[in-house]
Order: sequence, then structure tokens, then C-alpha cells
Amino acid sequence: MESLIIKGGTRLKGEVPISGAKNAVLPIMAGALLTREKCVIHNVPVLRDVGTMCRILESLGAKVERDGNTVTIRADKVTGVGDYDLIRQMRGSICILGPLLARLGKAKVSLPGGCVIGVRPIDLHLKGMRALGARIRTSGGYVHVSAPRLRGAEMFLGGRSGPTVLGTINIVMAAALADGVTVIDSAACEPEVIDVCTFLSAMGAKIEGAGSPTLRITGVKRLHGATHTVIPDRIEAATYAIAAAATNGEVTLTHCRPAHLQAVIDKMREAGVKVESRGNRLTVKRGGKLKPVDVTTQPYSGFPTDVQAQMMALMVQTQGISIITERIFEARFAHVPELGRLGADIAIEGPSAIVKGGHPLSGAPVMASDLRASAALVIAGLCASGKTQINRIYHLDRGYENIDEKLRNLGAEVERIDVKGP
Repeated sequence: MESLIIKGGTRLKGEVPISGAKNAVLPIMAGALLTREKCVIHNVPVLRDVGTMCRILESLGAKVERDGNTVTIRADKVTGVGDYDLIRQMRGSICILGPLLARLGKAKVSLPGGCVIGVRPIDLHLKGMRALGARIRTSGGYVHVSAPRLRGAEMFLGGRSGPTVLGTINIVMAAALADGVTVIDSAACEPEVIDVCTFLSAMGAKIEGAGSPTLRITGVKRLHGATHTVIPDRIEAATYAIAAAATNGEVTLTHCRPAHLQAVIDKMREAGVKVESRGNRLTVKRGGKLKPVDVTTQPYSGFPTDVQAQMMALMVQTQGISIITERIFEARFAHVPELGRLGADIAIEGPSAIVKGGHPLSGAPVMASDLRASAALVIAGLCASGKTQINRIYHLDRGYENIDEKLRNLGAEVERIDVKGP
């Protein structure tokens, strides 16, 4: 098991390039299953999850080649049965369901896994596929879907916590080869959804309304190969921006899209952080004394749930009381007790965390529970006195490309070590 050792107290300074978006590249790779022709994807981050998706596609019969940050996929012949052990490792693997159903008329896919951050059912995925005419049953940990021919339909995909990002993407990919027109009401509007739609459109799909709550997909007979460059990862960008503010540093993010970060930028400015954007560059520095803010996570374009933990780490540094409310996932406060080990004063009351900030942090061994919780612990460790050891950092490697190297380039004292243990 690998761990990170962080010696805190160093201000982050310099430039950091932002990698391609994990939450876009995984479904884009799955979308390559919709054609027999070659698809070339650029700006692919080197992540554990990307490696897992490569193996999933290969287990389905696709040929996958990786060359640096470029992945080439040719799914000339594929099977409709996904590898159980691979698929259950991450949530994004469910995105193979729509393409396999559209391409083959059937699929057998294990229920997905991923971070332990609360119940994330795929009921809206299945609701949409039923609307397209699919027959569905579950048994032995697998979802079985079949349809001799998918037909366009109108559907509502809103859920208890808002639209479903992966569900929207899955249905769009299935509908791309369906007969007739599909209209999705309450579609997810995230930039990652738009990026997938851009890729599918390059393959010949007919999609209108990407980025709006209503999507209209006119099915086509076949899709062809395409070349696509993945958008920058807005969550990675937000993480480094918050780390710069928390350490009283000054960091410029390059190769990012500030327009995708407006909710985060707004809250950071409210907290007293100076944020300046110019083109694809974003410069973040402490503007003086930090101020407490209240944050509520919401679907895009609201404050992202994937930045909630990192923002909490910033508020731990801030004198006063902040309230952070989680409205997307009900079990996304696993980082709270670990932050407490470092000296943070946080109380959970229902869907909210009450942060009494300003207490000094001191290094300690902590355990990463999920991807974004891991990032929060890194930020807190950078601010703590002494050494912090973060265990189970494979979570970090699922979503952050070369995080230890990037932090060292900003001046942080970070070391990756192998340790014995489960």
C-alpha cells in the first residue's frame, strides 16, 4: 500500500498544468464502443480509473493503445458481457451499458462500484433505457438489458438530488443509434456532458441542446470514428486553487477553463481569496485574512459536490464558523473525522457540517476514504505543522494525475512511500 508523507507549512508557488477531465474521458472512451472505426482521444490523464477503463474495453474485445496522453480505441468486434471484477471497481464503468445496448442490442454488466460516498443507484439509467424499449432484469450482481431495436422516446431524468450526469450520458449514447427522436427532460448540464456530446457529434451523432436541461437526440444508422481532445478537469483545477489559498500561496493554473469554475471562484472570492482569470489561466493568491463562508452543493452550475471536501479543508483554516451542506450525496462527510485527527473542529448536523475554523493543525496519520476526501486531507496536510501521512492514496491516483510531482513542483514537501498493511 502506498502513502503520501507531507511536511506542512510551505506556501505553494508557481504554475501547475491542469490535466484532462476524468469525468469526461471515461464515458468518452466508452462511447468509442458505438463504432467499428478508430477513435483517437487526446488529453487523456494518466489515472488509475483510465487504466481500468482501458482494461474493461479490452475485456469486451476492443483494441486499446496508450501513448502518453493519447488513447486510440478500435472496437471492431465486441462482446456484450463486461468483466465483473473490473467494472465493479469504479462508478464510471456503467457508461458501457448504453453503447453496448445500442451497438449489440443486449448487454450484461455488473453493478458498478467506486468511492463510498453514499447510495448512487442506477435507477435513472435503467428508467431511460426502458423508455427506449429495453427489457431489463438484474441477477447475480449483473444488469441484463436487451432490445431488438431501440426507439426514440420522451423521458424525464430528474432525481431526488437533481439530474443524473452518468445517466444522461448513458441515455444519450444509447439514443444516438435508436430509431427516431429522443427528448431528455431534466438532463444534466455539466461541462463533462457537453464534452461527451461534442465527441459523439464528431462521430456523426445528431444532438441538440447540450448544456441545457433539454436534450434532443435524433438517431442515426451508424456512427464513424473521430478524433477528440478532452476538456480540462475542473475538479482538479478547483483542488489546486483551494490548496494555493489554504497555504497562503500564489499559484497559476494553466490549461484550464475558468468558465467551468464560476461557482467555486465565487465562493473563494467571498472567502477573501484573490482569483484572476486570463484566457486558459487562473491565478489564485491569498487576499488577506480569510473569511468564513457557507456552501451548499448543487448540480451544475452550482457548487460541485466534488469540491465540497476541499472547500471544507480551506474553511478549517478560516477563523469563524462556516456551514457546508451536502445536497447531492448523503454520506459524503467521511473526511470529517480524519480532518479531526489533524486538529479540525467540525460537527455534523444532518446534511450539514459546522466548521469552527482557525484552530492550528498538526500532522498525524490519516486514512483516505474516497477520491475527494483524499484531496481534502492533502490540503490540510499542507497546512499542518509537522508530518502528515495519508494512507490508501490509490484513491488519489484514481482522479489526480501525478499529484505528488505537481505539488513538489509548487514547492511542497511531499513523498510517496510504500508501507506494509492492508
